[in-house]
Amino acid sequence: MSQTPTGPDSPGAPDPTQKFGPEFQQKLQGLESGVSLEEQEIIAALPAESALLIVRKGPNVGARFLLDQDSTVAGRHPEADIFLDDVTVSRRHAEFVRHGSSFEVKDMGSLNGTYFDGVLVDQALLHDGAEVQVGKFRMTFYASRSHRDAGESAS
Repeated sequence: MSQTPTGPDSPGAPDPTQKFGPEFQQKLQGLESGVSLEEQEIIAALPAESALLIVRKGPNVGARFLLDQDSTVAGRHPEADIFLDDVTVSRRHAEFVRHGSSFEVKDMGSLNGTYFDGVLVDQALLHDGAEVQVGKFRMTFYASRSHRDAGESAS
């Protein structure tokens, strides 16, 4: 009796190897840079011309703040758009200003200053993954992907 080989290596058998595309590679890169899968999904779902700040160090680690206005003020004042409750934060500490689909941070004359990627700044244009420090709060900036996706599908 002759036997016909069976299994994954048999001729004509379906290939069980799973292939990963660019979407998986982006998620993997995100995980390597400290962005959880949940955060990646939230960032991917951001409306056009908006952005997200995620607190990485300091009080309220994990807190997320949506930047979806032309001007968003961060400070210790209870009526600030982004309320950062710590004595190291000035009442009106920093302003996030939207210019179309890009954002910049401006220090508002705070006592302890505003830092961009570890450097004291008066203002700076933000990029994905940039760290903004306001008092003890270290936040990472993520811009909406929708304008990029629209540009990529148009080309």
